[in-house]
Amino acid sequence: MAISEQDREPLRSQEVSDGLPDGWRLLLGQVVARYATGDFTTGARLVQRVAELADEADHHPDVDLRYPHVTVGLSSHDVGAVTRRDLRLAAAIAETAAELGVQPGEVPDTLELALDTPDHDRVAPFYAALLGYDRSAPDDLVDPGSRGPSVWFQGSDDPGADRQRWHLDVRVPHDRAQSRLDAVVAAGGRLVDESHAPAFWVVEDADGNRSCLTTWQGRE
Repeated sequence: MAISEQDREPLRSQEVSDGLPDGWRLLLGQVVARYATGDFTTGARLVQRVAELADEADHHPDVDLRYPHVTVGLSSHDVGAVTRRDLRLAAAIAETAAELGVQPGEVPDTLELALDTPDHDRVAPFYAALLGYDRSAPDDLVDPGSRGPSVWFQGSDDPGADRQRWHLDVRVPHDRAQSRLDAVVAAGGRLVDESHAPAFWVVEDADGNRSCLTTWQGRE
């Protein structure tokens, strides 16, 4: 199936978010939905229908089948972004799920591991070998099996030996960011920096270990 130039154009994040069907959210380079199937047989039936739609569109999603739910992720790997092809297939999957009586559930977060380093070229090969990951970009490592969290290297010029270098980046649906932040603070965490919100909030635990809550907003 020939792909038009228009279908190869990456969409801006707001365009993606505005064009998604109910239950779908933009996360880390993908649009994602989780359907609450309730049992394995219904989930398998939905996966079969998704496979048929994907073959018709010649555009194939990542699908995770579990006992109570099916998670679907879409992106256009040939351009490294979300395109109109993804929005069309998301809409078709949403329609099919409704026909099967399956409702969208809560979209899962995406976890990314971040390492502060002044020279990612020096350390990236080590972590690629350690984890068995592929280097998808100069500052990114990805699991070739799409199971584990990705790793990205954040530029840093702080040479302090005792500084925190690893931190968690948790990408949440933009409409859940405030409730997640509230939950973190209620659980004994502290908001350290919100100057870059809604792109990210820096939080820390009771021992001072920092992490980031992130969304797609505020990045374009």
